[in-house]
Amino acid sequence: MQSVQGAKTSAIQSTNENATELETDYLIVGSGAVGMAFADTLLTETDANIIIVDKHHKPGGHWNVAYPFVTLHQPSAFYGVSSRELSKGYKDQVGWNKGLNELATGAEVSAYFDDVMREQFLPTGRVQYFPMCDYQGNGEFENTLTGQRYKAKPNKKTVDCTYLKTTVPSTHTPNFDLASGVQFMPLNDLPKVTSAPSAYVIVGGGKTGIDAVLFLLEKHVDPDRITWIMPRDAWLLDRENTQPTEEFFGSSIGAQASQMEAIAESTSINDMFERLERAGVFMRLDTNVWPKMFHGATVSKMELEQLRRVTNVVRMGRVTSIELDKIVLQEGEIPTSTRHIHVDCSASAISNLTMKPIFEDGLITPQTVRSYQPVFSAAFIAHVEANYPNDQIKNKICNVVPLPNTDLDWLRLTAAFMLNQHIWGQDPELREWLLNNRLDGFSQLVRNVKEDEIEKRMILKRLKENAQPAMAKLQAYLAEIS
Repeated sequence: MQSVQGAKTSAIQSTNENATELETDYLIVGSGAVGMAFADTLLTETDANIIIVDKHHKPGGHWNVAYPFVTLHQPSAFYGVSSRELSKGYKDQVGWNKGLNELATGAEVSAYFDDVMREQFLPTGRVQYFPMCDYQGNGEFENTLTGQRYKAKPNKKTVDCTYLKTTVPSTHTPNFDLASGVQFMPLNDLPKVTSAPSAYVIVGGGKTGIDAVLFLLEKHVDPDRITWIMPRDAWLLDRENTQPTEEFFGSSIGAQASQMEAIAESTSINDMFERLERAGVFMRLDTNVWPKMFHGATVSKMELEQLRRVTNVVRMGRVTSIELDKIVLQEGEIPTSTRHIHVDCSASAISNLTMKPIFEDGLITPQTVRSYQPVFSAAFIAHVEANYPNDQIKNKICNVVPLPNTDLDWLRLTAAFMLNQHIWGQDPELREWLLNNRLDGFSQLVRNVKEDEIEKRMILKRLKENAQPAMAKLQAYLAEIS
């Protein structure tokens, strides 16, 4: 039987000699960022026992198989578990994130979650951790190394932290045909290139495509040797507007005020996006191309400047096949060769966009309750689980903020996010929790504004005055497109 560390929950040998029965309060499936953030809040705010099951050999979920040069694309202060800081508290002094709060590398994030498990979770004696186990449903899972089977009985709830089905380039199977002899690799293998190709072809216009292009440019690849296949252009977020520290108040809270103002004063959906761009809320790669995608990708202004150095951007739809001498796309074809390296950046980070109630009988399915912040959402959901009486009330507090795909999805997620913020603002206990939770980011920043800080007061006034008209305008636009 697999060794289980730090367990006060009972383990009883089943009548089936090949299985072990386990009893606990919560069964958490998945020890990625969402599962870890949920467990952390549950451990902090309750005396519950927890079983955590995961297919990887250590916590961190997809960070275990992420490409080696990946970093967070929003400040480290927003990431991790509530009880332990990930950020080192400094601003980058070099590179294209210079002047902004640091972005943890994939290796740092992976080590962080491993430390949280070993130094915080297991020593409580209330956590049983089963890595390298295949979860088969109904509380049953099997150790992939030993074949040992387990049957867990949660006295309270199962928490499914795998629902959103995060995918990564290294495990992605492209949905187009590849001729034998084509040089084709996942993003993970770019640092392994040992012989310079004639050119690079980046397949995909999302965040991984951005990261691939920036990696090549940072390593001094001539931008003219990069072809970027971009099925859809995307609206991008300016990273300066996500900074949670005092000196960026005008950018972060100011951007929120400008966003409300742009929505409230807009006369159409297109006019709204144009106003948001002029206000610095949105950016785009090419100001002559209207974006149809929005995934919440965040870049700095310097990164955007670098990305614009690549001029060979192919906008002919998705790839249907890569042959020895050409790439066939939905709307045309372009030449290639066996001397080109083709880099797969076509995986979607989240492959399940279907929403469902977060709280059901015996089941919690964490999803986003705040835009772009799955780990904050998981911690918040755990807090609601621990402190509110029934699933009906919990679901009213935790409306799902839909994950975006198209540009119009931004309207839906913004309206849902504003609704949640309004509901939370009516609850003194929730307001206090948000104020004291490090993953919240901005509540403390707003609370600390002094009476004599006139400019900051004016920003908050703009934010407050435009919030309700903005919500009304969003509802009108949503009715228009439904």
